[in-house]
Amino acid sequence: MIKIRNGRLITPEGIVPNGSVLVKDGIISEIAGFDMDSPEAVILDAGGRYISPGFIDIHVHGGGGYDFMDNTIDAFLEIAKTHARFGTTALYPTTLTGPTEDIVRTLETFEKAAPLNESGAQLMGVHLEGPYFAMSQRGAQDPKWIRDPDPKEYEYIVSRSNSIRRWSAAPELEGAIPFARYLKSKGILVSLAHTDAIYEEVIEAFENGYTLATHLYSGMSGVTRRNAFRYAGVIESAFIIDEMDVEVIADGVHLPAPLLKLIFKIKGPDKIALITDAMRAAGMPPGESVIGNIHTGLKVIVEDGVSKLPDRSSFAGSVATADRLVRTMIHMAGVSLTDAVRMITQTPASIMNISDQKGSLTVGKDADIVIFDENISIHTTMVKGKIIYQNS
Repeated sequence: MIKIRNGRLITPEGIVPNGSVLVKDGIISEIAGFDMDSPEAVILDAGGRYISPGFIDIHVHGGGGYDFMDNTIDAFLEIAKTHARFGTTALYPTTLTGPTEDIVRTLETFEKAAPLNESGAQLMGVHLEGPYFAMSQRGAQDPKWIRDPDPKEYEYIVSRSNSIRRWSAAPELEGAIPFARYLKSKGILVSLAHTDAIYEEVIEAFENGYTLATHLYSGMSGVTRRNAFRYAGVIESAFIIDEMDVEVIADGVHLPAPLLKLIFKIKGPDKIALITDAMRAAGMPPGESVIGNIHTGLKVIVEDGVSKLPDRSSFAGSVATADRLVRTMIHMAGVSLTDAVRMITQTPASIMNISDQKGSLTVGKDADIVIFDENISIHTTMVKGKIIYQNS
């Protein structure tokens, strides 16, 4: 039993000063707005810092010099450990476009690594990003492997693993609607991504399961002209459809302050999930790096707090960590601390349908807790009641 005391609790109702949390058997057993009496508990003094739900990253490719598509157990464990240092307590390993066998291998590696993960953010399930994308919106995805949904392929991939929690695809592609219906029938979240769809196509997609927009503004259409007529793109569609959730790479580079403010103004904290979309260079110094598999991936350069293509013509992935997302939304978008935290705790938990276990400081939920100061500098990270990182 652990008692966290002398901290400012960030709860769904607001900030509670001088609060305490009692953790028993990895679960939050009691919460109080005072220093509760629990003589049997080990004391963890928050030192007046904030006590927050753990951060949940639903879109992350790598960190600490590793990518999930390196397809090694060490890669999975080291990425989980790296992101835990920055407050992430749960994450969804994310793939890139590639051949079928690489995707299946990543799923197999996840299933081997997850039970061995004792000192990092919890590995919650896999997010498949691609390979069913619009070539015109591929970004840093390898064009060699981009293709239309094929039921023989995606049904085979799903049959090989129970760990797929989400799949991102372009809904306008031939076969993309039956693909979404199939995934929905299997309980897999479908997300629209790297897409040139127009409003009419997005509406149909939403009605068939595409309820989340992957990294809003990145790799998707805005207002476009076809035969002289203007059409609303995916960005406008995500704003119009109130029920659609959106992801935001809030690293302060991918989106400038006005767009962060606009997204927040329209969608609000209950429909926005902050994501790192981090590649292997997250938590590492600037310089040359690789997106995807270390041997076959795309070479990139990391500078100015972001990953770029070697010719610097485009961004090629994020190097953000979760703490940076919260700071960005507060300082650049003018969002309150409680709303910024909600967008990386409660909202992603709701999107991924794990709100019964995670996402808030609530009695009965997993003791996934982070302690941080006014600058969102992480002091302690706890996953299911176990302290896995502490900054001395």
